[in-house]
Amino acid sequence: MKVFGFREIESHRSPIYRCIDVGGLELGFNAEAAYPLLNLASRQPQGVAAVRTYITFEVGSPEAVDSAVEAALAAGGRVVKPAYNTYYNARQAVMEDPEANVFRINHRKGPRVPADLVESPPWVKA
Repeated sequence: MKVFGFREIESHRSPIYRCIDVGGLELGFNAEAAYPLLNLASRQPQGVAAVRTYITFEVGSPEAVDSAVEAALAAGGRVVKPAYNTYYNARQAVMEDPEANVFRINHRKGPRVPADLVESPPWVKA
């Protein structure tokens, strides 16, 4: 962040996620505990084709998430995790492009749920 002057989006911070604003795109960085949550456990840094960073594309509605998923599939993409409702109040799908780059398609349904108010947070072992 400091190298390029990008601003951290601190309101999106959780114990397993940090992100920066790169001119209208959210560039996210995960802790290890986030990989199983995103159905990417086999892609952790010690695995083959590790996912260390991904882009989140924000869209205007839950229906736009579905439309963007269909468009990505038509362009040769693959669904990693089908659209679902997140713990932080968004509708999201996790995708992979033909070159195996992972990205998310996301619609914020309302105010983001702060990490300390999340019921049954995925970063806490039950």
